[in-house]
Amino acid sequence: MSKRCDLSGKGVMTGNNVSHAHNKTRRRFMPNLQQISLFSDALNQQVRLRLTASTVRTVEKRGGLDSFLMKANASDLTPEIRRLKKRIKKAIEVKAA
Repeated sequence: MSKRCDLSGKGVMTGNNVSHAHNKTRRRFMPNLQQISLFSDALNQQVRLRLTASTVRTVEKRGGLDSFLMKANASDLTPEIRRLKKRIKKAIEVKAA
């Protein structure tokens, strides 16, 4: 399973460990991924996602999963999340009608 956030796309970064003697060895910076369930008001159900802690805070700041996905560009999202956005958009349109 890839170490990548479902919504933000944040993944593993690489860099150097630098010692006091200035020796450099390669290392990996892992994202702080959490398996989390977010509630979708439009679908009226829980959605399980692998998100970074910073993305969870951003989703809450923007008013929940539905509003976060409606404001997000489809090109920035994974195909699975695009399908979820499409389902949420359709459910919102049905409720409005």
